[in-house]
Amino acid sequence: MLKRFFLLFSISKYDYIFIYREATLIGPPFLEFFAAKVLKKKIIIDFDDAIWKQQTAIKNKFIARLRHSKNKTENLCTWAYKVSCGNHFLCNYAKQFNKNTIYIPTTIDTQKLHNQIKTHKNKSKIVIGWTGSFSTMIYLDMVYDVVKELAQKYAIEFHIISNEAPKIDENLIIYKAWNKQTEIDDLMCFDIGIMPLFDTEWEEGKCGFKALQYMSLGIPAVVSPVGVNKEIVENNKNGLFATTKQEWFEKLSILIESATYRQKLGQAGRKTIEKKYSVSSQQKTYLKLFSNYL
Repeated sequence: MLKRFFLLFSISKYDYIFIYREATLIGPPFLEFFAAKVLKKKIIIDFDDAIWKQQTAIKNKFIARLRHSKNKTENLCTWAYKVSCGNHFLCNYAKQFNKNTIYIPTTIDTQKLHNQIKTHKNKSKIVIGWTGSFSTMIYLDMVYDVVKELAQKYAIEFHIISNEAPKIDENLIIYKAWNKQTEIDDLMCFDIGIMPLFDTEWEEGKCGFKALQYMSLGIPAVVSPVGVNKEIVENNKNGLFATTKQEWFEKLSILIESATYRQKLGQAGRKTIEKKYSVSSQQKTYLKLFSNYL
């Protein structure tokens, strides 16, 4: 917060102030107010979560209460020159306060980062994987029992990539600390990627980054059909939907048993990312944020 405060003394020389989610991390948005209303700067607000709501899966409730200020997101959208949102649910909220709202889905750099594509073959052990921050690990409670049941029938491993180790002691779980330098190689170990979610308004605001990562690397994704996941994934075409534990078991079993099907869904997923969710596919839309027209 102190660093953010001192930034106020240097932003007068800039044309645009691009703010991801918020600049004032605790309490009312006084930094944004000063930039927009006092310095008269064009601020662009970008968010990819339902940040006006309390988070469903969160580690520190006390910090959450400090960060959550009444009407904060509403004010940010009202003061903004333009607003960028990662899905239509978020856009519909922002448009109530700012007509200059642009939909830009979460994008993947398919050329410089996610530029490997998985080749699926028959293997003696299949890796089911999940990646995400520790605060979202609560979603894995939906599938732990399913994974344990699968392990009784198939030779599998369950890889978790996160900033903290899971608080569960299971022999089939292999934890890998998230590391920017090894992230892609760690993801490439996955044969199947999963993205379970609860079904609340908070999850409606999510932008599907896990699914996009898996699909960009040619890894078939099994996801909860919640929010933007229903737009990214076409069930049985470029990925699979699972809601109940029985569905999770059935869909994962199909992929475990068939390298051919994993390859088919993986290739279709990669094509989807290149066409709709790659950096290059959204370049022109992104540049509209820094122009005088929508």
